[in-house]
Amino acid sequence: MHIDAQPFPYTCDLAHTALVIIDMQRDFIEPGGFGETLGNDVALLEAIVPACQAVLQAWRNAGGLVVHTREAHAADLSDCPPSKRLRGNPSLRIGDMGPMGRILVAGEPGNQIVPALAPVPGEWVIDKPGKGAFYATGLHEKLQQAGISHLLFMGVTTEVCVQTSMREANDRGYDCLLLEDCTESYFPHFKTAAVDMLRAQGGIIGWTGWGASVVAALQAHDKQNC
Repeated sequence: MHIDAQPFPYTCDLAHTALVIIDMQRDFIEPGGFGETLGNDVALLEAIVPACQAVLQAWRNAGGLVVHTREAHAADLSDCPPSKRLRGNPSLRIGDMGPMGRILVAGEPGNQIVPALAPVPGEWVIDKPGKGAFYATGLHEKLQQAGISHLLFMGVTTEVCVQTSMREANDRGYDCLLLEDCTESYFPHFKTAAVDMLRAQGGIIGWTGWGASVVAALQAHDKQNC
């Protein structure tokens, strides 16, 4: 399967590729969540949901593996270092009670993925205590067992959890593609810088492309296999 991308086309085999959706959680995306309590405009993140939904549906229709991640901590915060919880001066901290339950605590309403992108049976859901999807999650081992060598990334935020996860994946030998219209930051110039960094120097971390290109490639793949 060939996908239009930068700095050059991205090639992958559907059977060995996973779609990884990073942290599309209510606490980050919906009004009243943790992201908004930090003073951010969550509408910027909410705007990418339709593009993510289009890619997700096409990927599901093609039978591809889907991985959802959530930044989530144990109820006793034993997996949340004090340095993470106490940094800065937010009005609410991880573990505090917010409008959608305890912030970034597994099982709380705000910790769930937005309904438009909610996992369906058979899709993987990875709760991660850090920014990256590979830290303390066992994701690499699961992907290796499934024969996955290529990863397509969507989600938020571009310069934090998405970029961290993509860099972790690159170090573990995966060929990675980030979908620019399916990722966003509370700070648009941070997204621009992160995207430029990832694809610089011939794709030093990976490729960048667009959701429509993935959908088109999947449609072409389906026709070839009819």
